[in-house]
Amino acid sequence: MHAENSIVIRARSERIFELACAVERWPELLAHYRWVREISRRGECRVVEMAAHRDGIPVRWWAEQVCEPAVPRILFRHVRGVTRGMEVEWSFAERADGVLVRISHDLRLGWPLIGPLVADRIIGPFFVSDIAGKTLRRIKQLAEADA
Repeated sequence: MHAENSIVIRARSERIFELACAVERWPELLAHYRWVREISRRGECRVVEMAAHRDGIPVRWWAEQVCEPAVPRILFRHVRGVTRGMEVEWSFAERADGVLVRISHDLRLGWPLIGPLVADRIIGPFFVSDIAGKTLRRIKQLAEADA
Protein backbone atom coordinates (compact mmCIF):
# COMPACT_ATOMS: atom_id res chain seq x y z
CA MET A 1 0.00 0.00 0.00
CA HIS A 2 1.20 3.46 -0.84
CA ALA A 3 -0.81 6.53 0.14
CA GLU A 4 0.05 10.21 -0.16
CA ASN A 5 -1.65 13.28 1.19
CA SER A 6 -0.39 16.80 0.53
CA ILE A 7 -1.38 20.39 1.09
CA VAL A 8 0.12 23.84 0.49
CA ILE A 9 0.45 25.91 3.66
CA ARG A 10 1.12 29.63 3.59
CA ALA A 11 3.26 29.88 6.72
CA ARG A 12 6.88 29.61 7.79
CA SER A 13 8.20 26.09 7.24
CA GLU A 14 9.75 26.16 10.74
CA ARG A 15 6.31 26.70 12.31
CA ILE A 16 4.72 23.95 10.22
CA PHE A 17 7.54 21.55 11.14
CA GLU A 18 7.19 22.46 14.82
CA LEU A 19 3.45 21.66 14.80
CA ALA A 20 3.99 18.41 12.88
CA CYS A 21 6.86 17.17 15.03
CA ALA A 22 5.18 17.86 18.39
CA VAL A 23 2.92 14.80 18.29
CA GLU A 24 2.50 14.92 22.06
CA ARG A 25 0.41 18.08 21.50
CA TRP A 26 -1.77 16.59 18.75
CA PRO A 27 -4.66 15.52 21.02
CA GLU A 28 -5.13 19.14 22.13
CA LEU A 29 -4.72 20.48 18.58
CA LEU A 30 -6.30 17.80 16.39
CA ALA A 31 -9.84 16.69 17.27
CA HIS A 32 -9.41 13.24 15.69
CA TYR A 33 -6.47 12.31 17.99
CA ARG A 34 -7.45 10.69 21.30
CA TRP A 35 -4.00 10.50 22.91
CA VAL A 36 -0.27 10.38 22.25
CA ARG A 37 2.13 9.04 24.89
CA GLU A 38 5.89 8.97 24.74
CA ILE A 39 7.03 5.45 25.60
CA SER A 40 10.81 5.85 25.29
CA ARG A 41 13.53 8.04 23.84
CA ARG A 42 17.01 7.22 22.51
CA GLY A 43 18.81 10.25 21.14
CA GLU A 44 16.80 11.68 18.24
CA CYS A 45 14.44 8.70 18.11
CA ARG A 46 11.45 8.32 20.35
CA VAL A 47 8.74 5.71 20.52
CA VAL A 48 5.20 7.03 20.89
CA GLU A 49 1.85 5.37 21.34
CA MET A 50 -0.72 7.15 19.18
CA ALA A 51 -4.49 6.82 19.20
CA ALA A 52 -6.92 8.49 16.86
CA HIS A 53 -10.32 7.82 15.41
CA ARG A 54 -11.68 7.70 11.92
CA ASP A 55 -15.19 9.12 12.32
CA GLY A 56 -15.73 7.31 15.62
CA ILE A 57 -13.79 4.13 14.75
CA PRO A 58 -10.84 3.93 17.18
CA VAL A 59 -7.34 3.13 15.91
CA ARG A 60 -4.09 2.80 17.87
CA TRP A 61 -0.44 2.10 17.10
CA TRP A 62 3.11 2.57 18.37
CA ALA A 63 5.66 4.30 16.18
CA GLU A 64 9.28 5.34 16.23
CA GLN A 65 9.55 9.03 15.37
CA VAL A 66 12.64 10.89 14.18
CA CYS A 67 12.42 14.65 13.51
CA GLU A 68 15.07 16.02 11.16
CA PRO A 69 14.70 19.83 11.08
CA ALA A 70 17.82 20.35 8.94
CA VAL A 71 16.33 18.37 6.02
CA PRO A 72 13.38 19.12 6.93
CA ARG A 73 11.70 15.73 7.33
CA ILE A 74 9.84 13.68 9.92
CA LEU A 75 10.02 9.90 9.81
CA PHE A 76 7.79 7.36 11.53
CA ARG A 77 8.01 3.59 11.54
CA HIS A 78 5.07 1.76 13.07
CA VAL A 79 6.35 -0.85 15.53
CA ARG A 80 3.10 -2.15 17.11
CA GLY A 81 -0.48 -2.49 16.00
CA VAL A 82 -2.18 -3.66 12.81
CA THR A 83 0.02 -1.30 10.77
CA ARG A 84 3.33 -2.60 12.19
CA GLY A 85 6.04 -2.04 9.61
CA MET A 86 4.41 0.99 7.99
CA GLU A 87 6.92 3.66 6.95
CA VAL A 88 5.71 7.27 7.08
CA GLU A 89 7.54 10.35 5.81
CA TRP A 90 6.55 13.98 6.20
CA SER A 91 8.36 16.19 3.69
CA PHE A 92 8.39 19.98 3.39
CA ALA A 93 9.13 21.79 0.11
CA GLU A 94 9.28 25.58 -0.19
CA ARG A 95 7.30 26.92 -3.17
CA ALA A 96 6.32 30.38 -4.40
CA ASP A 97 2.78 29.89 -3.07
CA GLY A 98 3.77 28.41 0.31
CA VAL A 99 5.17 25.18 1.69
CA LEU A 100 4.09 21.90 0.13
CA VAL A 101 3.68 19.43 3.00
CA ARG A 102 3.40 15.80 1.95
CA ILE A 103 2.77 12.72 4.06
CA SER A 104 3.70 9.42 2.39
CA HIS A 105 2.70 6.07 3.88
CA ASP A 106 4.06 2.71 2.73
CA LEU A 107 2.89 -0.61 4.12
CA ARG A 108 3.42 -4.20 3.08
CA LEU A 109 0.99 -6.13 5.23
CA GLY A 110 2.43 -9.64 5.51
CA TRP A 111 -0.82 -11.47 6.13
CA PRO A 112 -1.12 -14.56 3.92
CA LEU A 113 -3.53 -14.15 1.00
CA ILE A 114 -5.45 -11.10 2.24
CA GLY A 115 -2.65 -8.75 3.40
CA PRO A 116 -2.31 -6.71 0.19
CA LEU A 117 -6.08 -6.52 -0.26
CA VAL A 118 -6.65 -5.26 3.30
CA ALA A 119 -3.79 -2.77 3.05
CA ASP A 120 -4.73 -1.43 -0.40
CA ARG A 121 -8.53 -1.39 -0.06
CA ILE A 122 -9.19 -0.72 3.64
CA ILE A 123 -6.20 0.52 5.65
CA GLY A 124 -4.88 2.93 3.00
CA PRO A 125 -7.98 4.65 1.62
CA PHE A 126 -10.33 4.30 4.57
CA PHE A 127 -8.04 4.92 7.54
CA VAL A 128 -4.65 6.33 6.51
CA SER A 129 -5.76 8.81 3.85
CA ASP A 130 -8.66 10.08 5.95
CA ILE A 131 -6.68 10.60 9.16
CA ALA A 132 -3.65 12.10 7.35
CA GLY A 133 -5.91 14.46 5.39
CA LYS A 134 -7.58 15.71 8.57
CA THR A 135 -4.17 16.15 10.18
CA LEU A 136 -2.82 18.24 7.28
CA ARG A 137 -5.93 20.43 7.05
CA ARG A 138 -5.81 21.23 10.78
CA ILE A 139 -2.06 21.92 10.78
CA LYS A 140 -2.67 24.26 7.84
CA GLN A 141 -5.33 26.12 9.86
CA LEU A 142 -3.06 26.43 12.88
CA ALA A 143 0.08 27.46 10.98
CA GLU A 144 -1.71 30.00 8.77
CA ALA A 145 -3.47 31.51 11.80
CA ASP A 146 -0.02 32.14 13.31
CA ALA A 147 1.37 33.64 10.07
